[in-house]
Amino acid sequence: MLRRLSISAAIFAAAAVPAFAHLDPLAHGSFMAGVSHPLFGLDHILVMVAVGLWAAQLSGQNRDHRALWMVPLAFVAAMALGFAAGVAGMPLPFVEPAILASVIALGLLVAVSVRLPTIACSAVVGVFALFHGHAHGVELGAAGALQFGIGFMIATALLHMSGIGLGLFVSRFSPNLSRILGALTALLGLSLVFG
Repeated sequence: MLRRLSISAAIFAAAAVPAFAHLDPLAHGSFMAGVSHPLFGLDHILVMVAVGLWAAQLSGQNRDHRALWMVPLAFVAAMALGFAAGVAGMPLPFVEPAILASVIALGLLVAVSVRLPTIACSAVVGVFALFHGHAHGVELGAAGALQFGIGFMIATALLHMSGIGLGLFVSRFSPNLSRILGALTALLGLSLVFG
């Protein structure tokens, strides 16, 4: 059991390590700058992977395999709306605290193995996604909005898929492994608040 847990922890850590830092859109293009953006912040990585973990967990618990695509899709769609609002200069209060709260909350939802209808879960992740998207829109800088937006949505979807894959993989050994990963996510979120 300990060996399986350490393997799962190593996989989770590898999924959470940023591939590269923010790229300069002038040097690397707006699309690549968008791809790099969610991969640079630990808060973004943890949330995206947690969404995938929760979707995999829900798929097994509720026997509703729609959760595997509905929950991540709700996140990406709501994030796109938040991004558009940020680019348009629409204010959204408490963006950074909400992003940090999303890490802790989604980690806890996985840790406690919260079982809600897929639609309700999609709404929960959608609310958090608005804040993540808004942050991306505000931090656009010199990048072209369309290319940057496509880039970060693709990176987000890939992080969701890694979370789904991780969740499905660890569930083959024990449902408690996903819960442990959720608890670790929440603890890392707390460390970001106080770090």
